[in-house]
Amino acid sequence: MALWENHTTVMRFILLGLTNQDDQKQLLFAIFLLIYSVTLVGNLGMIDLIRTSSPLHTPMYFLLSVLSFLDICNSSVFTPRLLTSFLTTDQSISFAGCVVQMALMNLHGTGECMLLTIMAYDRFVAICHPLLYHTIMSKRLCVQLVVVTYAVGMFISAVQTGNAFSLPFCGPNVIDHYFCDILPVLRLACSDTTTASIVLLFFSALVTVPTVSVILVSYAYILITICRMRSLEAQRKAFSTCASHLTALSLFYGSVFLVYVQPNPDSAPAYNKILSVFYTIVIPMLNPLVYSLRNKDVKAAVQVRVSKLHRKGICQKGIW
Repeated sequence: MALWENHTTVMRFILLGLTNQDDQKQLLFAIFLLIYSVTLVGNLGMIDLIRTSSPLHTPMYFLLSVLSFLDICNSSVFTPRLLTSFLTTDQSISFAGCVVQMALMNLHGTGECMLLTIMAYDRFVAICHPLLYHTIMSKRLCVQLVVVTYAVGMFISAVQTGNAFSLPFCGPNVIDHYFCDILPVLRLACSDTTTASIVLLFFSALVTVPTVSVILVSYAYILITICRMRSLEAQRKAFSTCASHLTALSLFYGSVFLVYVQPNPDSAPAYNKILSVFYTIVIPMLNPLVYSLRNKDVKAAVQVRVSKLHRKGICQKGIW
């Protein structure tokens, strides 16, 4: 922090948020509060369901529980701060707060990329090597992969955040966004950002290129394996096990690429904000719905849990 203080005169940043219209803020507050509540309930419920339901004690659902945890953390980085901005006139965030928010965003964003890739590999092993599935995807390997996910996330977060805030900030402090995203922050630097932009691009590619490559190769082999199956029922069952993951992949990578992979990211800030809301706030709410509505095992576990709670309620009424 001492290094930043030597080169920085800006002490606070102003986040313009999603809107400056007072009549819209109350409605948006209600909408995002509902989304955040559903996110917490859905993901915490998914974690608890996987933990307590023995049929869900498999590598795939262990990874899904980690994804739910990441979604809770990711949403909590952005949503509480956004909700507060709808209720107060002070739209500023401290320099340190901006650093922390960017670091957590990079950590959880990288972690989600890594985890979705691991889940693609899990589906590849399950469909292409079903007899070796539990041998390859052992509990030890799954835990190691999750540890690697967080280790890579922490490394990328440290590099990207340090790269952005090692620059001097001595003039404008207004960020046309609702959180401290890397590109809007770099635009406020008082020095040349060419090197910082190259570092940003290099380490972003270091995460996205290998992960997307593994996902594409995994699903290429999965598709080949499914096409070679003689039974239509076997093909349908194999594809159904991948449907939820493919949906989650499409939602996450689709919105991220639309925000960051475009010729001129400055051309439509309002458009970028909407897409950013989708992948930072909405997708963490949708993931448990995607994996529960399209998954027979999860739906069966929910039915068992509901019936147990119902019987427990009846027994308690009987006692009283």
